[in-house]
Amino acid sequence: MLVLLAGIFVVHIATVIMLFVSTIANVWMVGTTGSGKGSWGLWLMCNGTCRQLVVSSSEAAPLKAAQAFMILSIIFSVIALVMFIVQLFTLEKGKRFYITGAIMLVCWLCILIGASIYTARFTGLRSGFVNAHHGYSFILAWICFCFSFIIGILYLVLRKK
Repeated sequence: MLVLLAGIFVVHIATVIMLFVSTIANVWMVGTTGSGKGSWGLWLMCNGTCRQLVVSSSEAAPLKAAQAFMILSIIFSVIALVMFIVQLFTLEKGKRFYITGAIMLVCWLCILIGASIYTARFTGLRSGFVNAHHGYSFILAWICFCFSFIIGILYLVLRKK
């Protein structure tokens, strides 16, 4: 049981780190332009130098929603990690980590909404970019989606021994 707890804890920490990297890095989409390779993400468009991501007025609200949900997913993941540590030392034997599991499933839902909005609205071509494909930040977001669901379910099932 101790090995399972340690494994879940390590995967949870890895998920938090990957969520930070995924949200901060601007490599959600990668493409080529006349002046070389470029990338864009939730915040900036980088092509040699990075500048503010320019979106039309109809795309501004979905971009802000994707940004907000990815930030919320980080917050809920960190809160779940803290709650796990608190429950680990205060929970009686035989009890389950319900609060931690519920918070982690809220994190999972935030990742789902944020990454889905980005997928639906912003994976198309940006002006000047050709051969665009998904970057590592986009892939990390979906990996965190899977990990947070698995961790959330494991926390709900896990009993303190």
